[in-house]
Amino acid sequence: MLRAALARADAACDALYGWRYNPLYQSGTIAVSALVVLLVTGLYLLVFYRISDPWGSVARVSAQPLAGRWIRSMHRYASDAALVAVAVHALRMFLQRRTWGARALAWLSGALLVFLFFLCGWTGFVMVWDGHALALAAEGARLLDALPLFSEPVSRAFVGEREMPRAFFFLNLFAHIALPIAVGLALWIHVSRVARPTLLPPRPLLGGFVALLFAVALVMPVTAAPQANPLVLGQPLDLDWFYSFWLPASRQAPVALVWGAFLAATGLLVVVPWLTRPAPERRPPPSVVMERFCTGCEQCYEDCPYGAISMVPRTDGRGGWVARVDPALCVSCGICAGSCAPMGVGPAGRTGRDQLAAVRAFIDRERPRGEDVVLVGCDRSALALAAHDAPVFTVPCAGSMHSSVVEFLVRAGAGGVLVVACPPRDCWNREGATWLEQRLFEGREAELKERVDRRRIALVWAGAAEGTVVADGLATLRRRIEALGDRAEAEAPAAIEIDLQCDPPLVSAGEREDR
Repeated sequence: MLRAALARADAACDALYGWRYNPLYQSGTIAVSALVVLLVTGLYLLVFYRISDPWGSVARVSAQPLAGRWIRSMHRYASDAALVAVAVHALRMFLQRRTWGARALAWLSGALLVFLFFLCGWTGFVMVWDGHALALAAEGARLLDALPLFSEPVSRAFVGEREMPRAFFFLNLFAHIALPIAVGLALWIHVSRVARPTLLPPRPLLGGFVALLFAVALVMPVTAAPQANPLVLGQPLDLDWFYSFWLPASRQAPVALVWGAFLAATGLLVVVPWLTRPAPERRPPPSVVMERFCTGCEQCYEDCPYGAISMVPRTDGRGGWVARVDPALCVSCGICAGSCAPMGVGPAGRTGRDQLAAVRAFIDRERPRGEDVVLVGCDRSALALAAHDAPVFTVPCAGSMHSSVVEFLVRAGAGGVLVVACPPRDCWNREGATWLEQRLFEGREAELKERVDRRRIALVWAGAAEGTVVADGLATLRRRIEALGDRAEAEAPAAIEIDLQCDPPLVSAGEREDR
């Protein structure tokens, strides 16, 4: 149900913004963008902050009409946006089951990022030292007192019997500055197992996000609340919906219950990679290189989204280099199968050679005619919603589909081929949809051969809830084929030969050694 709801939300955002600028596809990069905004605005606010007068210094910044007011407001709203974006990104990865195996490190480091963002926001709110800050600090002290860390209760500092020590504000400021460093380290770990990580959204989306924060900061500036006073009961609490929503319930609950809820939530996040891991018999196998077919062209090494393939010297006496897959890093996306012209690499049963065998069986079963359009593509896209009056050939990921599948269908007599893939910004295997387009139309290695009539081929991006996009693409391609005025010439499937070679790249020996 959640996955279906997310697919409908994706479709709505695609209709509004297009898949290139769909913010739901860019939740991770939006979180990083919010972090950049926080760093820039935070540096300005830090110049005016005084631990000797925390509330007064923040109030003076808020009173600056030209800069301080909107900069502080942007800082506040960017912190909210960062937490929301991280939560959306985590939910997306969970619903797409991109949490186990080689992806477990990214999930666990992402959970750590959520915790660090939360702590950073907590210390930031305490720096303001209004009634809300006092409530957060007092509740934090109450929770810490339950742990055997201090010789006397920390919460005594917040009852008003003595002036708040400057050391408290210094430590809080230090934590607020140090936590972003920890965030940066956790972010590096988060993307360490992916090739070519994307940290920022496209420029139009980045500009729109910053402009939206700026507009909200101008229209709804954050105002200074009354100064914290432990001797005044019932001070107003300007709760933040994202960082302190839990505060009213926590203050009324026993400490043991609060700690139990926190540990339970943390434990649940930590065990997600094991809870979502398929049973052993259902786990897709990692890719394997059939070294006798490998020409050392390095294309699978270049295309792998997770850095699971390396080039090593051959040991079979042929000389040169051969691809080697690290099973611990492989997520079985199969993109290497689509990138290998000789069809010598891929998960068991999903190599290019396996795909050719499957498409031969498909031709024998469906026998497409010159006016038929065959639908080919990802079974996670809207292909399942496509019109049933067209033959359908599915693959686990469109990026893993070898271009020879399309060539074989056209040469076997299909009038046209409509390839359906997830939007590139939401490919479950990161770059599969991008490499697919380049192989079909831009000559990327393992490319669709020039002898194939491109007028009979089309590619559409359609998420799981965008069946109308597939229907429109199908109708458009049918009209184009009809306008051609001639039927595709069919070859006997048994007589169709596919080129199983690629052109080795012009790479120097030194560059190969570096790789």
